[in-house]
This record gives sequence, C-alpha cells and structure tokens, in this order.
Amino acid sequence: MNTKILAAVAAVIALAIGGWFVFGQSSGPGATAIAQTSASGDVDTSGVVDFALGSDDAPITMIEYASFTCPHCASFHANTFKQLKADYIDTGKVKFVIREVYFDRYGLWAGMVARCDNGSRYHGLVDLIYEQQREWTQGEPAAIAANLKRLGKLAGMDDETLDACLRDAEKAEALNAYYIENAERDGIRATPSFVINGETHGNMSYEDLKRILDAELS
Repeated sequence: MNTKILAAVAAVIALAIGGWFVFGQSSGPGATAIAQTSASGDVDTSGVVDFALGSDDAPITMIEYASFTCPHCASFHANTFKQLKADYIDTGKVKFVIREVYFDRYGLWAGMVARCDNGSRYHGLVDLIYEQQREWTQGEPAAIAANLKRLGKLAGMDDETLDACLRDAEKAEALNAYYIENAERDGIRATPSFVINGETHGNMSYEDLKRILDAELS
C-alpha cells in the first residue's frame, strides 16, 4: 500500500472515534477536537505498549509498521514472516515488534480488538486478522465491527469484553497518537515498512531481507 500516512491522520481519527455509533454511541462535534488533539501530540501514550516476539537480548531489533487492512501486509505475514520467524526470531537472532498503522477506522478497530484484554491474545489475533482480512473487511461499518468481534470470540473473549474495548475512545486516541509519533520519527510512508536496528526499509523479498539481517549479524 503506497498511501501517504500522515496526510490523512485527522480524518482517520475523526471517523474512528467520532464513528462510535457503530457500537451504540452517537457521533458528534467532538470528533474534530479529538482529531486535532491527537495530531498535536497532546495525548498521553504512556499506556500503549508494543508486543514483541523473540528474545529481548537479540542482536537485531526489527520493527514492522503494518496496517491490518493492507493486503501487502497480509501477504508478508502469510509468507515472508513465517520464514523470518523460523530462521531469526525463534533462534534468538531477532526481536520482532509490530507497530500498527491506521490508514482507516477499520484498521484501528482491528488493532483495538487485537489489544483487547491487555493484549493477552495479541499475536494469535494478528494471525486471524490477516488470515481473514478479505472476509472481515467486507460490508458496512456495523458488519465490519461484528466481524471483528467474531474474531475476538474465536480467540476466547466474550461480548462484554469486546464491546468495552471497542468503545474505549481514550485508548483509540492514545493508539492513534502513538502511531503518529513513531511514524513521523521513523519516516514511515508506506506499509509494510521495517526499521532494522534503527534503519528504515521498504517492503522487500525474503532474500533481500535475509541479506540485511545477515549483514547486521556479521
């Protein structure tokens, strides 16, 4: 997805937070104020955490910036990521971090479901969200919300827990602000993008990624 990230930030958060009507709350004029606050960096992001795979002592830290609605990200997760995990993450060479990118409200909602219940099922839900991306992204907003709740229930959560997560406007603000802060710092303009030991790279084949990782290890 070669979409510019930061230009649409205010619209994304206004739709995502101001659009809580999907979950039983009304939208209103406050959506614009929320968008402005998030974009200005005034939101407290201290409660937002990254969910990592691999050893904290790994010589390489690799951060993936990805959107849950991005087909290229789903392709990476289904293919390259499996090889990366087997060869580098599970062997203690790479600490792998996912940072969510919110091109649209549906990607934000998916992130909130993945992080529900303190992220106790985060990586399993990431698998489900990417595997079923073509299915859950179809339909009107209410249908998409129901689809995401279905994935959450497949992972073992109940309706009450999921509804509370999806209505948490404060968490939505914090997630969006955290995304903006990191994307600006790392120069992220497309998904998937990768930051490998501090250096930003675009999407690439596993062979090209392997060359970069092996060079870091040497």
